[in-house]
Amino acid sequence: MPITKINPDTLPDAGALGYTQTVTSPPGELIFCSGQVAIDRDGTPVPEDLGEQAKVAANNVKLALAAAGATPDDVTAVRLYIVGLTPERLGAVGSALPALFNGTAPCATAIGVEALADPEYQVEIEVMAVKS
Repeated sequence: MPITKINPDTLPDAGALGYTQTVTSPPGELIFCSGQVAIDRDGTPVPEDLGEQAKVAANNVKLALAAAGATPDDVTAVRLYIVGLTPERLGAVGSALPALFNGTAPCATAIGVEALADPEYQVEIEVMAVKS
């Protein structure tokens, strides 16, 4: 039984905004990934552009999921921590998500924060997944 993504007509059209209102999942192995930021294993310098940081962090999410034998299709929820959250900054981060989730995003929450673990980081992506 696959993960089901639901956007009921009784709630705002989340699909148009790049996320899903409700996700159901069959029993399976729960996967919790630490927040991923814009740094790779080799320590490549962090891009200054927020959109580019989001792409690097999204790729790190894929790598973390793969290490657990999962894919982005197994993700049930995502949290976006964005320094200095504004609609424009959310849009810059959100532009990286369709490629990560193949156009069908899970439940999502965007949280504005003052800072992350390193002053260069502008976005952190945390996911939860269920591998059946």
